[in-house]
Amino acid sequence: MANKNISVHTFGATIGTVLIISSKNIAMKNDNKLAFATRAIHSSYDSSTAEGALNPPIHMSSTYSFESVEQGAARFAGQDSGHFYSRISNPTQDILERRLADLEEGEAAVATASGMGAISATLWTILAPGDHVLVDQTVYGCTFSLLEHGLKKFGVEVSYIDFTDHNQVLQGLRHNTKIVYFESPVNPTMRIIDICAIASIVKSHHSDARVVVDNTYSTPALQRPLTLGADIVIHSLTKYLGGHGDLIAGAVVGSSAMMEEIRLTGLKDMTGAVIAPLSAFLVLRGIKTLELRMEKHCKNAQQIAQWLIQHEAVRQVYYPGLSSDPGHSVAASQMRLFGGMVAFELKDGFDGAVKMLNGLTLIKRAVSLGDSETLIQHPASMTHSTYTSEQQAAHGISRSLIRISAGLESAEDILADLERALEK
Repeated sequence: MANKNISVHTFGATIGTVLIISSKNIAMKNDNKLAFATRAIHSSYDSSTAEGALNPPIHMSSTYSFESVEQGAARFAGQDSGHFYSRISNPTQDILERRLADLEEGEAAVATASGMGAISATLWTILAPGDHVLVDQTVYGCTFSLLEHGLKKFGVEVSYIDFTDHNQVLQGLRHNTKIVYFESPVNPTMRIIDICAIASIVKSHHSDARVVVDNTYSTPALQRPLTLGADIVIHSLTKYLGGHGDLIAGAVVGSSAMMEEIRLTGLKDMTGAVIAPLSAFLVLRGIKTLELRMEKHCKNAQQIAQWLIQHEAVRQVYYPGLSSDPGHSVAASQMRLFGGMVAFELKDGFDGAVKMLNGLTLIKRAVSLGDSETLIQHPASMTHSTYTSEQQAAHGISRSLIRISAGLESAEDILADLERALEK
């Protein structure tokens, strides 16, 4: 486990195959691979192949011509790597996928039209009626809705347990468990799950099950689940990786074989959740500044959490960067920084939360996260409203819980707006 933690903190360390990194077409080997921030800008694109264009071209084409019938047949059969229809692949999308795989230290990636497209394509590809999914007690509201109203409807068994209790995980595994699914940090409660420990339990006792981690909150700039033993990583690219609140997209990262299966089954045939070339381009643009932005998001979130925990109106603050947080030590072992998301509850409960939210002027009342703007929302009535009141209580989503996505503004201005709103 110690070596795996080192791989998270040391961004020069890597696994995987040789990748084409620079515009001079230099193959970088594992022992001297470029740093994360450099790869986020240069990986998988050679400007000399695009007439020197510094940014990858946006290939706005739905279909691609063949030099011969034989070439077309070979592409459909997977014997020729060229493109043939943009529901399967696109040159701009291809650059994005290879860059994402590089940054997450996986073999391959599949980009999709949304985060839910990525989740759906993955689950529908792997699961069949009679299979079982073991899920942490709290996940994103639409993920929960897919599990409850989609998978269960088609005969897939789903059970929820507390993944911070490793005995529950061990006991929750069944002979038909095909996926073990969780987030860390958890949306919206900020619980931290030990990725390495969960992966170790699953691999030791049920090697056929795949460990799937939603890494949207952390991004590969802070945490890389594949290096900790996970099999598949999922992202809503809409959030930090896009970073500007101007696109909807998702991605799955893992082994080449699994990604090919998800592309040709879950994406091509079952969901059709195809990313647009312009969206792929915008995500590539956002990734260039990912590490820089994440450092500022995390710094602001840390200041917000430390300020909130001292405020007399606040009952509880949930942020792994606080030494008092139950997940602090695990987060420190698997994350480079503690993330840009903060959750908290007020002493006045739900009514106080509504008054505070409505009293904000700078901070925007909006769902989503990872934008330049600081966003705030009420999970129980917004992102996690797909849970019934009883389910919210059972899954740890309090009616008084508030979630903040720390933006890139001055921390002093964010805190001043919170102070004015809390006075009300």
